[in-house]
Amino acid sequence: MTGNEELARRFEEHRGHLNAVAYRMLGSLAEAEDAVQETWFKLSRTDTDDIQNLGGWLTTVTGRVCLDMLRSRTARREEPMGDTQETVRAYVPDPVLRPLSHIDPAEEVLQADSVGLALLVVLENLTPDERLTFVLHDMFAVPFDEIAPIVERNPAATRQLASRARRRVRGATPSAEPDLGRQKQVLDAFLAASRAGDFEALLAVLHPDVLLRADSGALVRGAAASKLVQGAKAVAEQALMFAPFTQAAELVLVNGSVGMVNAIEGRVQSVMGVTIVDGRITDMYILADPERLERLEVPGPAV
Repeated sequence: MTGNEELARRFEEHRGHLNAVAYRMLGSLAEAEDAVQETWFKLSRTDTDDIQNLGGWLTTVTGRVCLDMLRSRTARREEPMGDTQETVRAYVPDPVLRPLSHIDPAEEVLQADSVGLALLVVLENLTPDERLTFVLHDMFAVPFDEIAPIVERNPAATRQLASRARRRVRGATPSAEPDLGRQKQVLDAFLAASRAGDFEALLAVLHPDVLLRADSGALVRGAAASKLVQGAKAVAEQALMFAPFTQAAELVLVNGSVGMVNAIEGRVQSVMGVTIVDGRITDMYILADPERLERLEVPGPAV
């Protein structure tokens, strides 16, 4: 085995971990793959004799690559583009899908879908530096003195970044229902009420202040269709409006929680994740962006 082949083998041992880091940083599966590939390019051009901890080196380099991507993304969003801000607020991260039968309590915590959509949405509201510090320290236990050079701060200031991010995350992520069986009961009830056109039954499974994020991408037939809808009545009305399209919907695991995939004639139309608290849906995350749906790996007969 050549030196390059050995280096590639060692890199592949860390790829799953790096994908998990990048996905949490970016909320995009495609961008996460790009970031990890860029990390490989940097490694292949680096003298590795001085790298004592390859895993730590790769993690911090991936973090730096993702930080640059986040800063570029933030700059683009700040440019005046009509309804750009509304689209950003309705943004739904790329979901990771698995069959509902795929329930393994012993799964590694670094699996990409161990982070919920609710947390990824909250992370979108952090500054790039806050997000990197929170992800690397709180999720992957990278010491502050290793993160500080990436965000160009001293360790004490970096610690403050993480503390600020932590407060924002805790304040915006409710304690959701952890039991998959109870999650399924609520989603079954939602689907049944939607398909039957039962408005009152829909209201019964929706929290009064439920928030629906519908991300249809930047343009649909030349017009932005992404939107936010809040309140049980308004969300129930939306559910009834699209009830005919849910007849073929199937329950799946969306980032480790019960959600659903809606497909018509083998073509995925949307993916929905939810947050459930005390038996009611408090948040709904619908991805209906055709371009991003095309890239998803969808399990089961929905594909």
